[in-house]
Amino acid sequence: MTSVSPQRSVAGLCADILEGSVPGEADLEALLRAGDEAPLVFAAAREARARHSGDAVFLYGFVYFSTYCRNECAFCFYRADNDESPRYRKTTDEVVAICRDLAASGVVLLDLTMGEDPALHDEPGHAALLDLVGAVSSGTGAPVMISPGVLPETSLRALKAAGADWYALYQETHTQELYERLRVGQPFAARATARSAARRAGLLVEDGLLTGIGDTAADRAGSIVAMREAGWEQVRVMTFVPQAGTPLADVSPAGDADELLTIAAMRLAMPDRFIPASLDVDGIAGLERRLQAGANVVTSIVPPTVGLAGVSQAELDIDEGYRTVHGVLPHLERLGLRPAGVDEYRERMARLAAVPR
Repeated sequence: MTSVSPQRSVAGLCADILEGSVPGEADLEALLRAGDEAPLVFAAAREARARHSGDAVFLYGFVYFSTYCRNECAFCFYRADNDESPRYRKTTDEVVAICRDLAASGVVLLDLTMGEDPALHDEPGHAALLDLVGAVSSGTGAPVMISPGVLPETSLRALKAAGADWYALYQETHTQELYERLRVGQPFAARATARSAARRAGLLVEDGLLTGIGDTAADRAGSIVAMREAGWEQVRVMTFVPQAGTPLADVSPAGDADELLTIAAMRLAMPDRFIPASLDVDGIAGLERRLQAGANVVTSIVPPTVGLAGVSQAELDIDEGYRTVHGVLPHLERLGLRPAGVDEYRERMARLAAVPR
């Protein structure tokens, strides 16, 4: 495959990419700056998605089982010193019960997320975390993603053996200076090292970006290329939502234009990957825009009335029941899309895992 010429128009870039050319950083930056031509980029991204996923969309259940964290990320509501953040730890029995209900409702993956909770993170051998993953895997039969923060390779191998399928660890940005302002006191290289260790352990890997935090189109283009070169099976972007009690609480919300173009650019750069539309930025109201930008996953499906928080949006649309499979289905139908089943999802996972990286 050849690289696209950065001198082409947005329409020309999209046409070349759909014909098999691989966009470089300059090409991706041009797409991310499409402005009034953004609809051309979204249409090309939908075409790329259709060629690789057809009309299938994969629904992910989200279980934020511990909101304690030892880190001081500048953007996060659950940073260690934020007294305004709700704190809880769900028991294994509670988590398994929630996951069984989610699996029965039609989600194809269970995303188990925590802060770097010292009670779990610093335990020798991470026994409690392994027990939780094993209980969810055996109790539901569904694929499991674990988002526990940075872990050593020995623990990642143990998580794979316990039943985990995915390891999610977001860099937020691959521009080191910006990263250091966001993930305060956390070594930039440590996260990349952990993702590589997870791949060696046999786990599929998700990386992700945060936009609206001082990043530029060039930053995002560089990140997309970095994630493509690493070969991660799932890549995502979310718009920053200002959080009370954090250093970035007074940042003006950016709107979702950059997020939508980044989803589309990711799809064109990595047409076969899982790319989420998150319900944790604008809730159900923003779902169709993200799907129209080329996403093929719906994440942050959270059941009501069980006391779970979101990440960026701790409460948005949860207790109203909008962030459920039932709440999502009408939006898929309106766009001519359908929810995939777990067998189809496993087949796609296996196909991506078999691609040489």
